[in-house]
Amino acid sequence: MRKAFSAVLAVVLTTSACAASPQSAELTEVDYLTSFGTFGRDAYAYVAQEKGFFEQAGLDVTITPGTGSVDVLKMVAAGRADFGVADFTATAITMAKEKLPVTVVAAIQQRSLAAIVALEGGGIGKPADLEGKKIGDQPGSTNQVMFPVYARAAGIDPAKVQFVPSAPPALPQLLAAGQVDGIGQFVVGKPLIEAAAKGRKAVVLPYGDLVPDLYGNALVASSEIAKDKSVAQGFLGALLKGLEYSIEHPDEVGPILKKYQPTQDAAVASAEVGLMAPYVKPSDYSGRVGGITEARVAKIVSTLVEAGAVPAGSLSPNDFVSFGVAPK
Repeated sequence: MRKAFSAVLAVVLTTSACAASPQSAELTEVDYLTSFGTFGRDAYAYVAQEKGFFEQAGLDVTITPGTGSVDVLKMVAAGRADFGVADFTATAITMAKEKLPVTVVAAIQQRSLAAIVALEGGGIGKPADLEGKKIGDQPGSTNQVMFPVYARAAGIDPAKVQFVPSAPPALPQLLAAGQVDGIGQFVVGKPLIEAAAKGRKAVVLPYGDLVPDLYGNALVASSEIAKDKSVAQGFLGALLKGLEYSIEHPDEVGPILKKYQPTQDAAVASAEVGLMAPYVKPSDYSGRVGGITEARVAKIVSTLVEAGAVPAGSLSPNDFVSFGVAPK
């Protein structure tokens, strides 16, 4: 997927530019998939593009909207993208079943964003209320793949919760119209859901409340790309720089996203990033943005085995995480 090409770059002086580009440079083409669509939670890639972070790393990055964790993993594995974003737990579960040529190189969030979201007055106020309810979600989504782990922690029977196959763009409207009792969603989707519900308050049941050790989204790379540390670490550094800038300047993120994706609501996007900040850098976290440790990954794998999500002995941390590339 990568190829180098020569490009003549004009030096543009602007107050928003971080540094002037060289007049000529050889850039490496990189294809990147967002986790899901072009919502505010994935806007940090566009921030890295807008601020010139990718270019400064010698990269020409094409950003394409992803369609969920499992699809992103398979696209990267098939060589149709070099990097992508997928939920860490969904990645672990998928890799235990299929030995895909994909590896994790960073944790975008230090805590899971996965959740079930309902509306006040709709019959769901706590995890126990989920039994007997209909939950709209895309088959293979992060929330659905992870649900048995969450259900075990909540003490409920996942078989008593019906997941209704639903197109992701329609989820907020399905919930608002009462066609489902809840939807699979990230916690940062609360502003979007409440906008669709026209004033009704959202009830958010975060998976991370009951399974706190889980990472959120992860940056994944093809195994081949991960071996090329100059490209892998160059892209990783630029993307994480965009992520850190985004959570420090959420008000800038929405307008930048709207510039690249005109159909997005800038205010909602900025609100999502504000909600995401404590998941990227929790108050008790002292490591680098994107950091990941072998000890914590081993604990997550153990949790998944105990929950019956992956068979014992089917997965070890080094099977799906490149600790030599990932930030410490």
